[in-house]
Amino acid sequence: MPQTTEAARPPLPPFTAESAAHKVRMAEDGWNSRDPKRVALAYTPDSRWRNRAEFPIGRDQIVELLGRKWVRKLDYRLIKELWVFTANLSQLVGRCRSTARPCERLPAPGLFSGRFFTRGRTC
Repeated sequence: MPQTTEAARPPLPPFTAESAAHKVRMAEDGWNSRDPKRVALAYTPDSRWRNRAEFPIGRDQIVELLGRKWVRKLDYRLIKELWVFTANLSQLVGRCRSTARPCERLPAPGLFSGRFFTRGRTC
């Protein structure tokens, strides 16, 4: 992961069960704020995403994608759950709910996965 000069986003490793769960809840709250700029800040500046047929690169493109997505999905809600963690890494998965249309992110429709690394950013 590239190093950035941005401030780290606590809680940071080493994780405990409590701090890992708190980190996941903070990520869920950020997504459910439906604020594209806030969400994009949780990812590295050079993040690469896949969303259906779109492949945004970097925070500016992520903000654009989320802005368009949330205009259509007014009832969008993301649920993130902690699956496993070690002192230096936590793995999470989530589901998104929308009565308009289900979320379609890998590894399966309605599911996604992510990791928090040392500086508190996701991949």
